[in-house]
Amino acid sequence: MAKLESTFKNMVLSLVIISMVAAGALAGVYALTAETIAIQEAQKQKAAIAAVLPQGCTIAEPEEAQGLTLYKAYKDSVWVATAVETSEVGFDGPQVIMVGLDKEGTVLDYVVLKQTETPGLGAHIDHWFKHADKPSQNIIGRKAGNLTVSKDGGEIDAITAATISSRAFLKAVNKAYAAVAEQPVEAATGASQQVTEEQPAEEKEATL
Repeated sequence: MAKLESTFKNMVLSLVIISMVAAGALAGVYALTAETIAIQEAQKQKAAIAAVLPQGCTIAEPEEAQGLTLYKAYKDSVWVATAVETSEVGFDGPQVIMVGLDKEGTVLDYVVLKQTETPGLGAHIDHWFKHADKPSQNIIGRKAGNLTVSKDGGEIDAITAATISSRAFLKAVNKAYAAVAEQPVEAATGASQQVTEEQPAEEKEATL
């Protein structure tokens, strides 16, 4: 077999073939893992819904309100709470949170589903706002809707050196309340599930 002449045309052809092979390989890997990833995300979402709602509730089919997904929880056909998947853009990217609210809008619990905030700083949103022994930063048991950091005149202490991340988190929780507040009180219908069970100093300076 004759050796290909080393020309610009042959070099380009070789690069195209290599790129096509690589793209095909990546597509194959994605096809093999996409279903597994989707199943894992669905399981994580289901666990988060259960975690932020009272035990022993029946969960209705999801509803949409103000662009958010709501999962209403009922006991004896009475609406008692709602899990809301809400989101907001933080300092380093989107925060996706599952928030549980009772029918008065009081925060029952929350679970962070996704976030890309700075490790050791903004990433603390997963636990910072639920410390029972630190009332000034704990939002559990507080009514949502107007939760703000103390720097903005509110009552919640922001994560140290991660004010932007903290503002985004509280805004996401307030958005969840706004979506629930517009919902009518009604009997359970279509029930489908049962609940059984940052940035370093630069960020802080930028928010002064």
